Amino acid sequence: MMSKFSEIINQEKPVLVDFFATWCGPCKTLAPILKQVKDNLGDNVSIIKIDVDKNQNLASKYQVRGVPTMILFKNGKQVWRQSGVLQKNEIINIIKTSV
Repeated sequence: MMSKFSEIINQEKPVLVDFFATWCGPCKTLAPILKQVKDNLGDNVSIIKIDVDKNQNLASKYQVRGVPTMILFKNGKQVWRQSGVLQKNEIINIIKTSV
């Protein structure tokens, strides 16, 4: 998983990683928002979801202590991160300004 993850985040285009847990209420709120972001931005962004309970190594590597935590990567570098739920337009603006 770790090497595949590195491959994914080392893309030219921004990759938004949603660290979530199945038992987390706010994570369920965020899921449809991220779908709208993807629908809006299309191929300009990759959005992947990482279940922290199944990927504890990855969560600890990126020091994810609360869910949901979103981390935006560009060329393998972390360019933004935030915990909690954001609105669609906020997330879109963050992705657009990072490109």
